[in-house]
Amino acid sequence: MFTPATAEQRFVLDHIVRLHEISEEATPDLVEAVLDGAGQFAAGEWAPLDRIGDQVGAQWSDAGVTLPEGYAAAYRAYVEGGWGTIGSPAEYGGQGLPVSLSIAVLETLGTANMGFALAPILTVGTIEALVHHGSPEQQALYLPHLATGDWTGTMNLTEPQAGSDVGALKTKAEPVGDGSFRIKGTKIYISFGDHDLADNIVHLVLARTPDAPAGTKGLSLFLVPKFRLNADGTPGAFNDIKVVSIEHKMGLHASPTCVLSFGDHDDCIGELVGPEFGGIRAMFTMMNNARLNVGLQGVQVAERATQRAVAYARERIQGVRGGKPVAIVEHPDVRRMLLRMKAQTQAARALVYYAFGQLDRGLAGDAAAKARVELLTPLAKAHGTDLGNEVASLGVQVHGGMGYIEETGAAQHFRDARITPIYEGTNGIQAADLVGRKLSGDNGGTLLGLLAQMRGDAEDDGLIRLIDACEEVARNLLGVDTDGRLAASYPFLTMLSVATCGWLMEHQGRVAVRSEGDAAFLAMKAAAARFYVEQIVPEAMGLKAAAMAKADVLYAIDAAAFAA
Repeated sequence: MFTPATAEQRFVLDHIVRLHEISEEATPDLVEAVLDGAGQFAAGEWAPLDRIGDQVGAQWSDAGVTLPEGYAAAYRAYVEGGWGTIGSPAEYGGQGLPVSLSIAVLETLGTANMGFALAPILTVGTIEALVHHGSPEQQALYLPHLATGDWTGTMNLTEPQAGSDVGALKTKAEPVGDGSFRIKGTKIYISFGDHDLADNIVHLVLARTPDAPAGTKGLSLFLVPKFRLNADGTPGAFNDIKVVSIEHKMGLHASPTCVLSFGDHDDCIGELVGPEFGGIRAMFTMMNNARLNVGLQGVQVAERATQRAVAYARERIQGVRGGKPVAIVEHPDVRRMLLRMKAQTQAARALVYYAFGQLDRGLAGDAAAKARVELLTPLAKAHGTDLGNEVASLGVQVHGGMGYIEETGAAQHFRDARITPIYEGTNGIQAADLVGRKLSGDNGGTLLGLLAQMRGDAEDDGLIRLIDACEEVARNLLGVDTDGRLAASYPFLTMLSVATCGWLMEHQGRVAVRSEGDAAFLAMKAAAARFYVEQIVPEAMGLKAAAMAKADVLYAIDAAAFAA
């Protein structure tokens, strides 16, 4: 049950990202070839493995982690097809095309098989970190293999005692004397920390050198391959990285989430990436990339859940209208759910693609776009994944009782989606980042500039009222204490996200009405935009009271009272 969303992707790339302004190389013919080719590949190679990935999942033994039958061949086809090279730097074997186009390919792969697509998503982040912080030697040795996907990458932050408190990390890095370091420690929740898909895995690991200061200031980043490289750059000796176990998870069973132990035999060798104590800066290059891609995962699961729900609603005969038995798609409440799923999926896609478009512009030297993508990152990650969860839940509801039965597949999307608001910084952390660094960093200048542009474009009165309410809340938050900001952070993030999505959806609706082409596609685009502006935008106005409320109610009781 998978159809590539190529028409929708092309529409958003044309009218939201405005890809033609970003790259002369990304011609309409090239974009169409990439989107269509990725769709055919994903439908033929990755989508058929989705169910076995969920039902069998990754398997762990003392020898390491293996993926279900068919996965290694499908990954090799991905590498041979060059699908990992779309947005990778040309100087390292990539095609150097806009990131916005490469994430459309990632969306298609993830919609076909969400768990499997985590491997290339994490590799993209590893490439980003090494491009910005790696030495010329590291870049020459590792980036050509990462750019093609021959080798995969991971990031290793979390430890058992630390959770989201990165400053509490204890993994050690002891100098060997030749410029390398012996790495020793345990990392948890490492997605694709081990597998049988590629010849090597490049781990980026946060650790502490001797006498490093406490907290995040004492962290450094290290490149730690699964296999050390021979003199000719090929994988050689095993690097003393043990897979202790893989997690038994609610969903994403095709993505092995590993507990990794580095240096059990004091023979795990890593090399510094960037300067000593520069680990947080380097890791956040990777983390910010990952956060946008997690928002993209919300789009992936929403698209797949919507497709499955629409197919079921058109096939399931139940009830009577006009004296005749009808499929449930004819009932008003089912149509409400399906149209909401369509609208929220399109809104999430527009938000995430718009953020990546700003990223492309920032990489080209547009300082305003660079500031805007930093503002948009917590919105894309948090709201994109919230919508993925909402749409997946609605997909179960459309199926009725059959949605609660695993055989229909609707429950898998619900289970797969649930991790996305948690990892790469929980959505609460994203909201705190929005009202902290992103709002106060320039005294609200970037945010107020975005709202001014939205207000100038908006036509619907309700959307304009929401934009005005976002500005009122933002100005209020600039004047309150830290607890007040944090208490208001999540409702404000949602308000601002809905306003931004409403702006992007209203624009798409206007374009659809005046466009020529596939009549059914354009009619759905216009209907989804209208539904979003008329029914979803007004809901966000109800969050204003919470976003303006003081924090005192949260502390009106002590911690023990929560157990009463």
